[in-house]
Amino acid sequence: MAASVGFGLVIGLLLGLLGGGGSILAVPALVYGIGQPVKVAIPTSLLVVGISSLAGATTRLRARVIQWRLVLVFATTGAPAAFLGSYLNRQLPTRIVLVGFAALMLAAGWRMLADTDTVGTACAVAGGRINWRRCLPRAIASGFGVGLLTGLFGVGGGFLLIPALVLLLGLDMTSAVATSLVIVALNSASAFAAHLDGTHIDAVTATTFTTAAVLGAISASRFGKRLPTSKLQRWFAYLVFAVAALVLVEALLVRSA
Repeated sequence: MAASVGFGLVIGLLLGLLGGGGSILAVPALVYGIGQPVKVAIPTSLLVVGISSLAGATTRLRARVIQWRLVLVFATTGAPAAFLGSYLNRQLPTRIVLVGFAALMLAAGWRMLADTDTVGTACAVAGGRINWRRCLPRAIASGFGVGLLTGLFGVGGGFLLIPALVLLLGLDMTSAVATSLVIVALNSASAFAAHLDGTHIDAVTATTFTTAAVLGAISASRFGKRLPTSKLQRWFAYLVFAVAALVLVEALLVRSA
């Protein structure tokens, strides 16, 4: 119970502050911190990430910074991709899933260390709008890729969404974080539904973990502007590298295929 509360708060805080990233730790926390099997941890992670992301997004509704058209594009392409990812997850051995997850964490950490302060201009036009004729293909491809990873590994994909929204589509960080939270919530819901078939979820652990994550996400939205986001993101990337190394060692040396 204590572990569920602690891990949930951390993941919720990171989701609320960065618009993603906390979900990359949810599966390792459930597997190694709580002791759940990987096949149970993935749908549980999706439940936690989806609800906490939605909580973080609702606190930003008044600011009207969510790009709803982008949400529609990413959700439309991400939902079927999430079902495909969940199907692939059920076909793969646990060891392969863990190795792939470790590789994804390394890629996420590298992406978080990259400079995302500069807003891309390829898709942005005057007034904060988006040149859809030029950037719709990028949005469709990004939505499909994020949805596939959501279903396959049980992550929300916010660590990929933020670079896509900022660097490819030209959103400012405030809009990117808020928009990312809505997309993560929708993708997680689709993947969770796909994983429900034949999977038993520990209701107590899921409820405790999710409640703590929601509280963390809401708290982060209230005081997040006071914290140095770039420094927080950099230290989080180092933590992701460390956890990825542990997952990789466990997958290669301990887990059986």
